[in-house]
Amino acid sequence: MGPENPNRPNYPLRPAATPFASQQSSTPFSSSGPAVGSEAPAFRPGPPAASNFQAPPFAGGPLVGTEVPAFRPPPSIRSGEVVGPPPPPSYGPPTSGFQRFPNPPVSSAGQVPPPHISLTGQPVIAPPTRPPPGHASPFSHPQPPLVSMGSPPQIIKTGQPNPNIPPPADQRFSTPIPRPSSQPSSPPTGTSYPAGRGTYPGYPNMQPNSDSQAPPMLPASFQMQQGGYGPPMQSSFPLQRGYAPQAPPTSLLAQQRGYAPVPPVSTSSGLYSGNQFQQHGIAPAQQSLAEDFSSLSLGSVPGSYDAGLDITALPRPLDGDVEPKSYADMYPMNCDSRFLRLTTSGIPNSQSLASRWHLSIGAVVCPLAETPPGEEVPIVNFATTGIIRCRRCRTYVNPYVAFTDNGRKWRCNICSLLNDVPSDYFAHVDASGRRVDLDQRPELIKGSVEFIAPAEYMVRPPMPPLYFFLIDVSISAVKSGMLEVMSQTIKSCLDSLPGSTRTQIGFITYDSTIHFYNMKSSLAQPQMMVVSDLDDIFVPLPDDLLVNLSESRSVVEAFLDSLPSMFQENMNVESAFGPALKAAFLVMSQLGGKLLIFQNSLPSLGAGLLKLRGDDIRVYGTDKEHTLRLPEDPFYKQMAADFTKYQIAVNVYAFSDKYTDIATLGTLAKYTGGQVYYYPNFQASIHKEKLKHELTRDLTRETAWEAVMRIRCGKGVRFTSYHGNFMLRSTDLLALPAVDCDKAYAAQLSLEETLLTTQTVYFQVALLYTSSSGERRIRVHTAAAPVVADLGEMYRLADTGAIISLFSRLAIEKTLSSKLEEARNGVQHRIVKALREYRNLYAVQHRLSGRMIYPESLKFLPLYGLALCKSLPLRGGYSDVQLDERSAAAYTMMALPVKSLLKLLYPNLVRVDECLVKTEEFDTRKRLPLTVESLDTRGLYIFDDGFQFVVWFGKALSPDITKNLVGEDFATDFSKVSLSQRDNPMSRKIMEILNQSRKSDPSYFQLCHLVRQGDQPREGFFLLTSLVEDQIGGANGYADWMVLLFRQVQQNA
Repeated sequence: MGPENPNRPNYPLRPAATPFASQQSSTPFSSSGPAVGSEAPAFRPGPPAASNFQAPPFAGGPLVGTEVPAFRPPPSIRSGEVVGPPPPPSYGPPTSGFQRFPNPPVSSAGQVPPPHISLTGQPVIAPPTRPPPGHASPFSHPQPPLVSMGSPPQIIKTGQPNPNIPPPADQRFSTPIPRPSSQPSSPPTGTSYPAGRGTYPGYPNMQPNSDSQAPPMLPASFQMQQGGYGPPMQSSFPLQRGYAPQAPPTSLLAQQRGYAPVPPVSTSSGLYSGNQFQQHGIAPAQQSLAEDFSSLSLGSVPGSYDAGLDITALPRPLDGDVEPKSYADMYPMNCDSRFLRLTTSGIPNSQSLASRWHLSIGAVVCPLAETPPGEEVPIVNFATTGIIRCRRCRTYVNPYVAFTDNGRKWRCNICSLLNDVPSDYFAHVDASGRRVDLDQRPELIKGSVEFIAPAEYMVRPPMPPLYFFLIDVSISAVKSGMLEVMSQTIKSCLDSLPGSTRTQIGFITYDSTIHFYNMKSSLAQPQMMVVSDLDDIFVPLPDDLLVNLSESRSVVEAFLDSLPSMFQENMNVESAFGPALKAAFLVMSQLGGKLLIFQNSLPSLGAGLLKLRGDDIRVYGTDKEHTLRLPEDPFYKQMAADFTKYQIAVNVYAFSDKYTDIATLGTLAKYTGGQVYYYPNFQASIHKEKLKHELTRDLTRETAWEAVMRIRCGKGVRFTSYHGNFMLRSTDLLALPAVDCDKAYAAQLSLEETLLTTQTVYFQVALLYTSSSGERRIRVHTAAAPVVADLGEMYRLADTGAIISLFSRLAIEKTLSSKLEEARNGVQHRIVKALREYRNLYAVQHRLSGRMIYPESLKFLPLYGLALCKSLPLRGGYSDVQLDERSAAAYTMMALPVKSLLKLLYPNLVRVDECLVKTEEFDTRKRLPLTVESLDTRGLYIFDDGFQFVVWFGKALSPDITKNLVGEDFATDFSKVSLSQRDNPMSRKIMEILNQSRKSDPSYFQLCHLVRQGDQPREGFFLLTSLVEDQIGGANGYADWMVLLFRQVQQNA
């Protein structure tokens, strides 16, 4: 996620120490209660559930990120051999009846057909192209007859029926899954284990071992932990389009390692589609239940039309983040989902029902999310009336309050108290109870509104926006060019800083001493004062170190112009960062504001000096591993608490190519509502545009100052833990010295009462802040959610984006108290338990033992879970990610809004060479699966995760295209070539595509890296390790992951 680091050691990456861990945590992560300033994460293992999740029968259990996946699927039927009439693949629900095929004959395990082999001896596989919209089923390969689902086991509904819940959608699809035998087999001779870490499929010198190669020597513990079943297949599916061929696989029976699938049971009613149920006398209720889930085939049945696991049919979020529509239609007056998203919009009516939901009930809040033009949040000024609030629970008036007594009273939707309506706010109500002045009252018809707060909402007069810069001027900062780029950027932003004539500004620089600058408006040049006593910090001229920008503009500009040259000859390598931090606090404590730190080296002098604790390989896999990711010195956490108390937010810009302990420095941003920007091995020639863009956005985006946030919810439920960058001031009050549109916060919800008696639960987010113009405001977002008595309804209303956003924060926090492997297992266990619980709704009554079933709403959850386990904060071990890079990525992901996080986990991959050659418009929706099979050796591709672009040039790409894009030196090393606009149509078009993507999400700047196919280790570092569907670095590929989940779901299902 960070910029290029050519000095990165030990690449390709090394295997994990133990392919299968000898110990496995059986409890998924769970959150503890809130703790003010506590470093302890919100994961605390509790007693395992009685029946929800049993330990797998394999010793140690298959784990995410282990060297050899626990199970590999058999190869699918290859393209070029048509088996049955294949309908065109599609990603939409079926629109007509299923085609009927003859029942497959029951056959024994030995009657497994061999895979189809092409004339060249290469197994053939269909290219994973994205089908056109409007076709039938996403998994529409030929199928045997479907099984009728009937109705699931009924759940006793203890609450009232809810009229607000629409019936489940009737567009569902289902395909059969054969059940593997549970008897394991021994490894067949001649079959190899997959290649070790750092192998990239498709390269001649890095292929997985073929069948003719002898298996590598493995430790005895490996075979004991294998669980007795045979070795996995080759580490990737066969490749075409320019990648080296692989040897033909072993027989299908050997690859299935001894289990024999059985044909699915079929009944007559399984032959009918949704619109045929009525004609055949099946009740409509049974119809909706029969189509209430999706399923996926994971194995082939002898004699059937089912081709086994088809990797092109696996669910992929190629359309980006898809939010649940039924919920928005149910409550049209809710705030927009960009502000508030629930992990499930169906709130359980009892604690017993909540205990069966394993995906966390919670919310993700982004209170200041950017709105498109025309959808701005309305501003309401009650003036003399005062803000209308419930006198008991302090809820703000919103669209869900009810007016009674002819408009003289209103009932709070949170606590149900009757409140008097002030005379200035009175309006008559019509026969339906609606006020006659609704069109003039946005707070009664809009889910999001902003109130102008009167004087009683101010502890002190609103402070002006204040920007203070703490700048490292040691030799590394000067040599890298950081000082010059930063000075130029700040100067270019002076006209755009929020606050107009009220804005205050100040500077401190430091190396082994601390340099203060007097910028009084009467001076022609700034005066520098040096303090060398680091033990007893004092502030010279305290009144002139912070100045009004409009009054001292010429002095500030003169300082920024002279700063790079002022330290041009500086050879000082020391960093008195701690004392400089204290000095900045003394200067800012009267007003508060935003402190921007530019740090280039490890703090080495005075308070807060840090040791080079390094990244010790011996610590990984032990109980002390997490200490590397914890802050080393409590000094910084204490400083963060002081900063928050005085309304100072801290943003950290870290640039060093050496270890600088981001885990410790980042706590300054974590507890003050700030942000960490990381530029490893910063070089102005490469990273100038990225730093310039991100610093500009930090300085110019609209910011809420001196903020506090609270989330209120209805009777019987409450938020118990919060996750993100903030300081918890009380049990439910988040202190945010500065907050902006790029920050999101997650919270977990629990039921306080055994039984909820209401039909709807309401949520209200209130953010009290000072605007840059000096107004005290309250931004309020209100949403309603139905109370449900059915677990299936909770699944139907689930939101994958919110679930993954909450999961990522929980998993990252768990890495601060546990091993990386345990954090990854926590994610895996949650997904397995959720899918198993869902399966139990249907499997017993409908005999679905051979199918992987999942709710339509969560079809992308397994893939996002896999991507999360492969993300920088959780990936691998010692040599997979540098410690600073891992910590910086964790701090960033803790603050990301949902859409940005999902794009980071499953980035965009698009092919652009065709549209460059033709004059057609580029369609950004033509996203490709993140697998090496999507890369054609004749193509040009752009990979975009929101933080960087990788432009991949295939070996057989036309030289004309390469020459047009990079100029005459297109044959040279791509690490020395940058992509810039040239005077030809192709260059202009690709730059337009890149700029269009940058404008769609301006939070970060995507630096562009050029990669040529086969150029190692560059290609592996920038692209291949980011293709989350492939088996890279010892972690499971997507197909293996799905089979692994399926086998674990089957246990005790």
